[in-house]
Amino acid sequence: MRRAADIAGSIPQQIQGVADAAFGRDVAAWQREHGRHTLPWQNTRDAYAIWVSEIMLQQTQVTTVVPYYERFMKRFPDVLALANAAPDDVLAHWSGLGYYSRARHLHRAAIAIRDLHGGRFPDTVEAVESLPGIGRSTAAAIVVFSRGTRHAILDGNVKRLLARYCAIPGYPGDAKTAAKLWEAAERLLPHDDVEAYTQGLMDLGATICVRSRPRCDACPVRAGCAAFREGLVDVLPSPRPRKPLPHKSIVMLILEHDGAVLLEKRPAPGIWGGLWSFPEAAASDDIAAVCAERYGADVAHGERMADVEHGFTHYTLTISPQRLHVRAIELRAGEAQRVWLPLAEVTDAAIPAPVRRIVDLVNAQSRADE
Repeated sequence: MRRAADIAGSIPQQIQGVADAAFGRDVAAWQREHGRHTLPWQNTRDAYAIWVSEIMLQQTQVTTVVPYYERFMKRFPDVLALANAAPDDVLAHWSGLGYYSRARHLHRAAIAIRDLHGGRFPDTVEAVESLPGIGRSTAAAIVVFSRGTRHAILDGNVKRLLARYCAIPGYPGDAKTAAKLWEAAERLLPHDDVEAYTQGLMDLGATICVRSRPRCDACPVRAGCAAFREGLVDVLPSPRPRKPLPHKSIVMLILEHDGAVLLEKRPAPGIWGGLWSFPEAAASDDIAAVCAERYGADVAHGERMADVEHGFTHYTLTISPQRLHVRAIELRAGEAQRVWLPLAEVTDAAIPAPVRRIVDLVNAQSRADE
C-alpha cells in the first residue's frame, strides 16, 4: 500500500484538470438527486437564517441543531430581534447546544450589523468575514447560499472529503495542511452550479465520506478519489497528534433554601462565560466556611451526589455535586451576578449542559424522596 505522501502530486496535470472538472459536476448532480433539501434553513435567500444555521452547525451535528435552530429563530426571527435582545436571553436559547462563544459572537455580530450596516446583512464575503465569530469558510457559505456568488468553502467535513479525494496527508488543523486543502478547494470549485456543489460537499462529508466506515460504494466521486484508489481511505485525513488531556476536578455547591437554589453568572471570557452555574469550590475547601464567607449562608451538609464527567476540547472535568441545606442566610446588597431560582425554573435559564444534568438528577432525587 502506498502512502499519501508518495502519491500526492503524482497525477499528470492534464489528467488532473479533467478530473477536477468532473468532480464539481458530479458533486452538484449527486446533490440534486440524493442530497438534503428539506432542512429548515434551506430554500431561502435570507442571509440571517443561513448565518444562524452555519454558526450552529459548527462542531455540531444536523440532528442536534434542528430543534435548537427552530426555537432560536422563533424567538429571534431577524437580525434586529437578535441585536436588541438581552445577552441572557440569547444564551438561554442556546443553552445545551455547547460551545457558547458561538452564541456570544452571534449576538455581537448582530449588534454590529445593526449599528454599522443599518440592520442589513452585508453583501460581500469580505464584509461578512469581518463580523465577530465568522471565518473564511463560514462567510463563503453564507454568501454562496444567500447571493449565489462563487466562493470555496472548507468546513470540517469538507476537509475530510478533500484530504481523501486529493490524498493530502497531515492533520487538517495544521496550518500547512490547511493551506493545501484550501488550494484544493479553490482548484476544484466549479464555475457553474456553485450552490448545489457547495451543499453537495456538505452533504457528502456529513453522510457519505464520514470519519468512520465511509460509504465509498455510494460516493459519486470515488472514481477520481486518490484515497479510494490507493487504499488510503482509513488513514486520511491524518488524526490530531495525540496528547494526554489534563484533568480537573471541582465541587459544585447546590445551596437549597425555601425551594430555590443559588446560581452565579460565570465571567466572560472563559468556559461557560455569561452562563448561570452553581457555585464552585475545590475538593480541599471547607465547604461550610466557603458558604458562610462567600454567600452568608449557614449550611447543613446534605447528600453528596454521583460525579458528573464532562469533556472539553483541551481538558476533562469531574464535577462533584454537593447538596447543601441552607438553615439561615444573611442578605447582602450588590450581588447582581447571583440569583436564587426555584428549582423548577433553573432549566429555563442559560445554563451549561452539565448543570442541566445535575438539575435533572436533583429533581429525580426530590421526586424519589416525596
